[in-house]
Amino acid sequence: MEHEVAWKKYDEVDLEALEGLASNYIDFISENKTERRCAATAIRMAEKAGYVSLADAVREGRALSAGDKVWAHSHGKALILVQLGSNPLSEGMNILGAHIDSPRLDLKQNPLYESNGFALLDTHYYGGIKNYQWVTLPLAMHGVLAKKDGTVVDINVGDDEGDPVFCVSDLLIHLASQQMDKKGNKIVEGEDLDILIGNRPLSIDGEDAEREATGGEGAKNKDAAKEPVKAFALKLLADKYGIEEADFLSAEIEMVPAGRARELGFDRSMVIGYGQDDRVCAYTSLIAQLEAPADLAKTAVTVLVDKEEIGSVGATGMASNFFENTIAEIMELAGEGGMLPLRRALSASSMLSSDVSAGFDPAYASVFEPKNAAFLGRGLVFNKYTGARGKSGSNDASAEYVARVRRVMDDAGVSFQTAELGKVDAGGGGTIAYLPAKYGMDVIDSGVAVLSMHAPWEVTSKADIYEAYKGYLAFLKNA
Repeated sequence: MEHEVAWKKYDEVDLEALEGLASNYIDFISENKTERRCAATAIRMAEKAGYVSLADAVREGRALSAGDKVWAHSHGKALILVQLGSNPLSEGMNILGAHIDSPRLDLKQNPLYESNGFALLDTHYYGGIKNYQWVTLPLAMHGVLAKKDGTVVDINVGDDEGDPVFCVSDLLIHLASQQMDKKGNKIVEGEDLDILIGNRPLSIDGEDAEREATGGEGAKNKDAAKEPVKAFALKLLADKYGIEEADFLSAEIEMVPAGRARELGFDRSMVIGYGQDDRVCAYTSLIAQLEAPADLAKTAVTVLVDKEEIGSVGATGMASNFFENTIAEIMELAGEGGMLPLRRALSASSMLSSDVSAGFDPAYASVFEPKNAAFLGRGLVFNKYTGARGKSGSNDASAEYVARVRRVMDDAGVSFQTAELGKVDAGGGGTIAYLPAKYGMDVIDSGVAVLSMHAPWEVTSKADIYEAYKGYLAFLKNA
């Protein structure tokens, strides 16, 4: 069964809508390269669409009813949007779930050092990456730094016009004979992914030097004299952000590829950009939620979570109680509080675990089984199961649920395809699907096919982005 290329069915109205969505999507992933920024931007968009803070509603004891829209977040890095339908919550919800974290380089807690006239930052990679792909790329620095007085400083360097950028250096090919003999996972090792941030030393004027020599105030410059390039970097950080080296201990700073996402190809049919796993599904889910009709029967929910790339752990991952606790609060305000109604609501719900799938790449065709592979441009991808080899770690959707989802997509004219993540013994991967499935709800993985997944720059098709949005909206309305 071969699926038609989605592009063939579009008229001028479709193409205009597709290009508008793709343009807004490019802006979103270009301007929101961390989970904190994604969540903050999504909240602003939701409030503009009429959503209110669940925390405010709880504090005020405000009753919720059909048509009401609320949002809740966890630590600024995970988000839930809920639009109440006319049916009781205990009869189930239609849920979209995606993740907003992406592979990257995180700064260690004690990152800054000087070596041979360079100032560098030590990193610890986050998620599954090929280390060698991250060398010699322009990198931007995003994140927050919390000071002891409670002040939180936003760090954003490398993506604005005129900003400097940073990089991980690589060995010149002329001296790389031994490096080139190494296995791919050893060419660049994790501890070698250090960020080059400076080469200019701090100048100590004559007065400071004299005080230092006599043991006066200038004694504080001894470290500067010993590591002048590091000292100059710290001076710049102090001048710009009012921070000191110890403040790195309470920081969350991510190094990500610098620069905007772009259209790809002479035909501009694709998007190349950082973090499309899984922000392509997060964005299309978000837009579908915000554009859901006012008269929904079933309550519509979109969950955007953190930490999927490292196992969905922690307070902001899908394995936390954030989702369950939020639904419990909403049901209480909707007059359906209690443990048993909550359990009934969760088990009666239907969910699309919105995560990307591996797009068939002709350059690496040997790891794909073409009949069961996802192809760019053929629409939304459904993975009945993911996992590795013997479906290890997978949620395996029931045949009945797959049939129901097929009907929803066909009725809405959504182009879709089914796929597995490569050949059976080639590897594999997982999503958040198995976690909400523990409640007994129906869950299936769905998303957009991606080339070069987990690379600094990933590739998607505009047609698939458009079909994902259409499919998610249809699911919220009719599942």
